[in-house]
Amino acid sequence: LQGIITFTSRMLRSMNWRMHKAYELLFSSIPYNSSGDNIFTLLMFIQNHGRLPNQKMNFNDYLYRLKTSGEGNNPLRSFVTDKEFVKLYIRGIIGDEFLVPTISVLRSSEEVAGYNFPPRCCIKPTHLSGPIIFRMEGEPVDLEEIANWFSRSHYRNGREANYRTLKPKVIVEPMLFDNDNLHDYKIFCYKGVPKLIQVDVNRYIKHERKFYDCSWREMPFTLNFPLYNGNIEKPENLDMMLKVASDLSKNFEFIRIDLYSNGTQLYVGELTSFPGNIEGDFIPLNSEEQASSILFN
Repeated sequence: LQGIITFTSRMLRSMNWRMHKAYELLFSSIPYNSSGDNIFTLLMFIQNHGRLPNQKMNFNDYLYRLKTSGEGNNPLRSFVTDKEFVKLYIRGIIGDEFLVPTISVLRSSEEVAGYNFPPRCCIKPTHLSGPIIFRMEGEPVDLEEIANWFSRSHYRNGREANYRTLKPKVIVEPMLFDNDNLHDYKIFCYKGVPKLIQVDVNRYIKHERKFYDCSWREMPFTLNFPLYNGNIEKPENLDMMLKVASDLSKNFEFIRIDLYSNGTQLYVGELTSFPGNIEGDFIPLNSEEQASSILFN
């Protein structure tokens, strides 16, 4: 059976564009309900990892079980997935001082078309994962791209159920620390305890990553993106970052707390339920067990 799975996975990865279209059609025909979501997730797991999920406490296998358990339908997970509503959760748990300020929330493409965007700002959809626009020095804003966000569904693309009920909106925020190339600090928490810190470097230029444990010891692996070879100084407010992550994660068995820091000020960006949507490959591949032993012990 494993031989068949491995062969199928390799074949899927090497498909030409016509086969890809047929494959996408097959995936889009899977019903958009909990059973269909689980079938989709199983097929994606096989395609990405070349094997069936198992019961080990490895990162991807654990996330597979969590996602297919129905946890994505947890109303609190949906609430904190929305980039507007998560600020209410943050305010209630740790207070206003860690909130990224909100300039505006635009609830339709018509509001976008008539809105006067600040000369320097960050623009992103509250219901999607990934898209973002940094407006610098009054440069033109791609209104067509922003309007297209309203017709997109992250749930339908990746079957992350916590996105299913989110209403399309666009949130406008200030440029934190007046910097459009911040390090992103993403703290993986298990049972309310911070375990691993992922640092994203040059995310919108040449995306690289580095991992640290919570004592800021460098880890010899990365996830999905190349390992950053430079030195990243330990943030002066690391203890506060870990405290914030712990407090915000206590209502979830597993969650990732995404932060921005300049060493003194600290802001919470997002809470991420299923990092990479279970498609993550550790580099080197044999390092998943090492990362998992830190994360789940």
